[in-house]
Amino acid sequence: MEFMLDTANLEDIKKYKEIVPLAGVTSNPSIVKNEGKIVFFEHMKKIRTIIGSENSLHVQVVSQDFEGMLADADAILKNIDKNVYIKVPVNEEGLKVIKALKEKKINVTATAIYTKFQAYLAIAAGADYIAPYFNRMENLNIDPCKSIAEMAKEIERTRSSTKILAASFKNVGQVNNALECGAQAATMGTDIFKQAFGMPSIQKAVDDFIADWEQIFGKGITIADL
Repeated sequence: MEFMLDTANLEDIKKYKEIVPLAGVTSNPSIVKNEGKIVFFEHMKKIRTIIGSENSLHVQVVSQDFEGMLADADAILKNIDKNVYIKVPVNEEGLKVIKALKEKKINVTATAIYTKFQAYLAIAAGADYIAPYFNRMENLNIDPCKSIAEMAKEIERTRSSTKILAASFKNVGQVNNALECGAQAATMGTDIFKQAFGMPSIQKAVDDFIADWEQIFGKGITIADL
């Protein structure tokens, strides 16, 4: 199971790398927009420095035609590093790009997936990750859990090395469902982690433990003080 952070904010990445067993960082043009007019490649290299070479970095192309997407991919690999996962939307031109990149043994994340058929095509094209949009699928009355389960079956049937990187979440329950339905990885914004740790019952349990401890050993005394 892989947990990834869907952000380009350097401070958030630094913070959650220390908290979460982070497997990588994902980004897209909308996420980059949140950071303002950054020096793009320098910013992405800072993210790489923070997460390290052992974790995956996913960067999306912005061109819409075959040659343009290949040029974007080439620029990403040259200006960040050769281990970046190139995010490519699964449309006609994008699928063509995925095939071309995999022929060169370049890491690819197939994104903007709403349907099982898109996923099946990306799996057949050799994508390393496929990214179904969980919440957006729900909003379109597409059952994301059922779809992810079928994607997982296709990966198993074909003995593919593709992993399902579920994305587009609005709450923790959706993340749980995606993983329980067969996704091997999930990428989410910091809002999801804040939801997970912000449950009042968690802090209440901690406070109760401390109160019980201090009744015996005194206020402010920790185990290290004994």
